[in-house]
Amino acid sequence: MAARTLSRLTKALLAPTLALGATVGLASAPASAAVWNSCDQWGQTNLNGYTLYNNIWGGGAGSQCIWANSGTNWGIWADHPNTGGIKSYPNQTKAINKSITALGSLSSSYNVSVPSSGAYNTSYDIWDTDHDYEIMLWVNKTGPVGPLGSPQGSVSLGGHSWNVFKGTNGANEVFSFIRTSNSSSGIVNILPILKWIKDTKQWMGNETIGDVQFGYEVTSSSGGLNFTTNNLTVSSS
Repeated sequence: MAARTLSRLTKALLAPTLALGATVGLASAPASAAVWNSCDQWGQTNLNGYTLYNNIWGGGAGSQCIWANSGTNWGIWADHPNTGGIKSYPNQTKAINKSITALGSLSSSYNVSVPSSGAYNTSYDIWDTDHDYEIMLWVNKTGPVGPLGSPQGSVSLGGHSWNVFKGTNGANEVFSFIRTSNSSSGIVNILPILKWIKDTKQWMGNETIGDVQFGYEVTSSSGGLNFTTNNLTVSSS
């Protein structure tokens, strides 16, 4: 996305300079048996081998809280205004730290419950360790949202059919795979997608894959909307 000119790590380091105001702490997490919740802009924790991150990074954001029953079952309540620009990317991260050729497998299973209103996408965000490349896999989207870059055609890979876009945000190359129809559950075989980018298109070399993230890129959720990750696992060998 054009607004995402810095890596997640860089944004976190800039947190003290961002002014989202007190609204971030006003919302409350769902009344459930959550083992962790946070309304902090950069609230994060580690559970079951995953890092959970509230990650309210965009300008003009409203309130957002994250909760988790485990590292693989979590969600957010978000009330972001009906204005343009991505407000947040709350996510779940699994560290991989293997080169593409060293990976024998890399896949993920997802199951989500998402609202029918607002503007957002549900997506994987895959980074190399140097943050030179960002690979996004959108499994569903709602409202006026779209990928960065220019269209590169369509491809069937990893068990899904995608429309592919290629661009840059000024800090890194961005390859976006937009599922041709919305899905709330499924399995994505990620490794063939990485190999297609590397070998077939030659858009990058044998990069070391650092993180596989999964979450919700929220542009607007006026009035307050719930996004629930019923189950999300990432496995590799």
